[in-house]
Amino acid sequence: VDTAAVELRELVDAANAPIFGIDINGNVNEWNDKTAEITGFSREEAMEKPLVETFIAPKLRQSVQHFLDGALHGEGTTNCGLEFRTKSNEIRYLLVNSSTRQNADSQITGAVAVGQDVTEAAKLDIEVAAMANELRQLVDTANAPIF
Repeated sequence: VDTAAVELRELVDAANAPIFGIDINGNVNEWNDKTAEITGFSREEAMEKPLVETFIAPKLRQSVQHFLDGALHGEGTTNCGLEFRTKSNEIRYLLVNSSTRQNADSQITGAVAVGQDVTEAAKLDIEVAAMANELRQLVDTANAPIF
């Protein structure tokens, strides 16, 4: 393995962003340290597992599969929201960009995604929406006029 490949591997592994990839069958073939930290699944636990069925929340599996299929057909995607299921069955919200991976002969070999963990912002959005809904119900059911 040449020095550039080793340096690239170290860069991906140490990146402060989740980076994960799949082969043409949708199985995990890239899982950096940050992805392991966010999901609780080690690289060894994730490798060669079907990404969508294993790690994506059920309600988003179809749309995420569509997103990945696009990447596997040469269509990079930006700002796709994913809900990763963690080892402890929590949901982590990621905003990801994807790119096609190709070999030296320009044949598509998979896709790689780089993301940003937006879990805290997503939770805050959910809380604000719930509070707004409660206030709306309070106003709608009040026995007195509200101006």
